[in-house]
Amino acid sequence: MSEALTDKTGETVTVELDEARGAYVIRDAAGTDAGRAFFLTAPDGERIFHHTEVDEAFGGRGLSKVLVAQSLKASREQGVTVVPVCPLFVRKLSEAGDEYLAQGGKFRRATGADIDFVKREA
Repeated sequence: MSEALTDKTGETVTVELDEARGAYVIRDAAGTDAGRAFFLTAPDGERIFHHTEVDEAFGGRGLSKVLVAQSLKASREQGVTVVPVCPLFVRKLSEAGDEYLAQGGKFRRATGADIDFVKREA
């Protein structure tokens, strides 16, 4: 997915899937990891996003918004149902969930069982 994007300062960034870490990773133009959106794949194939972080050195650039948007875009393109546990994903889908669904994305609200799964597996 390494499409070139820009952050709010105009700097180029990319977001790529890192399957080994179970995360989408945002990198700056030099290829330095700047942040990650961690997920677990549930037994039924749903993708439970449980934690997003941007390294302090990259703060203020709007990278978390880029990371969340691109993670959702990739999940939509892959036909994967998203289950937001991370507050950033919950907020994004609360604000733009109808649009996400209209674009062919799938998501559902997290349940207690999802939270228990994250506690066990993360």
